[in-house]
Amino acid sequence: MTELARILEAILFVADEPISTGELAQVVDEPSDTVTEALEELADALADGHGLVLKQAGNGWRLYTHEDALAYLERYASTDRAKRLSNAAMETLAVVAYKQPVSRGQVSEIRGVDSDHALKTLERRELIHEVARAPGPGQAVLYGTTMLFLEKMGITAVSDLPPLADHVPPATIMETLEMPMRPESSSNDSTN
Repeated sequence: MTELARILEAILFVADEPISTGELAQVVDEPSDTVTEALEELADALADGHGLVLKQAGNGWRLYTHEDALAYLERYASTDRAKRLSNAAMETLAVVAYKQPVSRGQVSEIRGVDSDHALKTLERRELIHEVARAPGPGQAVLYGTTMLFLEKMGITAVSDLPPLADHVPPATIMETLEMPMRPESSSNDSTN
């Protein structure tokens, strides 16, 4: 298989909808005819006893599972591990990953909503676990991420997570976003 076909396979593997030949050509910086040839090469290679097939769907190309695997895929889809995490669980996981060790109350405070259900889901999926108990009254459970979390993220340590600063908008944008949520100043403030 050519390098271009392998690159296209990787792109199609992570895509959640069909991608047009033109868009693929732009991404790989190759002429559309060359991309079409590589896609046909990939389709032929996958047709030879693989669990995936490449098909044209709508206005683009997409990888699909081979129809012979359907019964096994249905069985796998019914397991807890196969179910996707909700947005709430993803937000909760991000808080735990960046703030660990962190208590249930701290997670809920950061998110602004009760996070008990999301934390239980993450524990059941073995993405987080109890790492310690907080000192003081109540000795709240403190959560941290697991080795499975690191594996799923493709990293070897929590320190390999991208810095949060890379994902936080500049202060001017934050101020603009927060403006509608701030209480209006009283009429007395405007007369001074």
